[in-house]
Amino acid sequence: MKKLLIVSFSASLLFSCGGNKSENDIVLGKSYGPVNVDTADAMNVKEMLEAFDGKKGEQAFTFLAPIDEVCSKAGCWINVDKGNGETFMVRFKDHFTIPPKTKIGTQAYLHGIAYMDTISVELLRHFAEDAGKSQEEIEKITKPAFELGFEADGITLVK
Repeated sequence: MKKLLIVSFSASLLFSCGGNKSENDIVLGKSYGPVNVDTADAMNVKEMLEAFDGKKGEQAFTFLAPIDEVCSKAGCWINVDKGNGETFMVRFKDHFTIPPKTKIGTQAYLHGIAYMDTISVELLRHFAEDAGKSQEEIEKITKPAFELGFEADGITLVK
């Protein structure tokens, strides 16, 4: 009887733990961040880039784009393909995260603010380290960058 009780307890523990999803599970269609993205008014990334005018300051957008890179340590930023072989970084408002194992090429709807930003050498090196770049590649970063930035307050993975 004692063995049966132990086996039953062990089996129930195994099954109850097996169905839980971890924070690293990728769930397509799931929204991350404080804002649920309304995809009805989304444009593609090319349209967003054409509409953005950095001289006007911050501008809000909702757009669809493929993910080109994900922070490998925490999923706290992504790089988005501009459609021409170049990328821009999307940082997440209030440091929310997506699963770090999100596959490259995953389509995502993003909502947030586009702006022009100067990124320090120290921060560029930090991002390179997060991306898993070699120490040699990190040390080659010697100048700040002035580029498009995007702070997302919501992202929905779709493909």
